[in-house]
Order: sequence, then C-alpha cells, then structure tokens
Amino acid sequence: MTISTGDKLPDATFLQLGDSGPQEISLADRTRGRKVVIFAVPGAYTPTCSSAHVPSFVRTKAQFDAKGVDEIICISVNDPFVMKSWAAATGAAEAGLTMLSDPHSAFTRTIGMDFDAPPAGLYGRSKRYAMLVEDGTVKLLHAEQSPGTCEVTAGEALLAAM
Repeated sequence: MTISTGDKLPDATFLQLGDSGPQEISLADRTRGRKVVIFAVPGAYTPTCSSAHVPSFVRTKAQFDAKGVDEIICISVNDPFVMKSWAAATGAAEAGLTMLSDPHSAFTRTIGMDFDAPPAGLYGRSKRYAMLVEDGTVKLLHAEQSPGTCEVTAGEALLAAM
C-alpha cells in the first residue's frame, strides 16, 4: 500500500550519525505534536538529489520556518556516514536540515515508496517525494513520476501548496 494524504505515518527507526556514532531516531518522536516536512531522495550524491532536491529545501528553509514548520527531514536509503557527509557537502547541515538514513529501506518499503533501477545500480531505493506531516498525519503529499525529476517535490512546490 502506498502512503497517501490523510494517512498516519507508521513508526519507524532511522539512523543519524552523532558525536558518538550512529544513533537511532524514532519517527514517531520527531512528528508527535509537531509540523514536519519530510522529503525523500533516491540516493545521496546522485545528480538530481544533489543539484536540485536538497538545494530546494536549503533555499526555502526560512520560508518553511515562517509557516510554522518545526523540522525538515531528508530520508535516503543510504548509511548514516554517507548522509552526514552529504549533508555537509550540500549545505543541508549548515541550513539546519535533518538527514536520516533508512539503511534497509524498511520505512520506504512500508509506505510503498520503494523502487529498483538496475541500470543505475539502485536497488530498494526511495521514490522522490515530499510531504507535510502534522502530528504524524500526512497533510500534503507530492511524488514524482520519475526519480530523475524534481518538480512537484521541490521545496518551492511544497511551499506553494501549503
């Protein structure tokens, strides 16, 4: 089943690299009683993700803050070491975006947003999407038809829909 607007997000555990190594992060804890934007990318350091998707949320972070968004979270099926390095390389860390690792694609599969692209060497990866979540419930959901496209899932498009 693919997640849709109005659905409650399933609880999931992600990884984030902290000062003492990988730390588990509960999605329920991050969304409970909060307004959160979650966007997902097919892979760290991939072309569209690095040149368009993450930068769109870096550019619009202050505008989301002004609309009462408590946190912007990027999810990718990568390890937490890669996510931390990628956050630094893209300016996401400096902008205050939260980069979370879904290393086994567990959350991605549970919400029906997984795909494989064998020619690119991508297996069990996440489709490109962006959602507004309030108190754990999906209020807006935008998904791209092609993983190489970042139009409806860009920060600007999600802001315009809010």
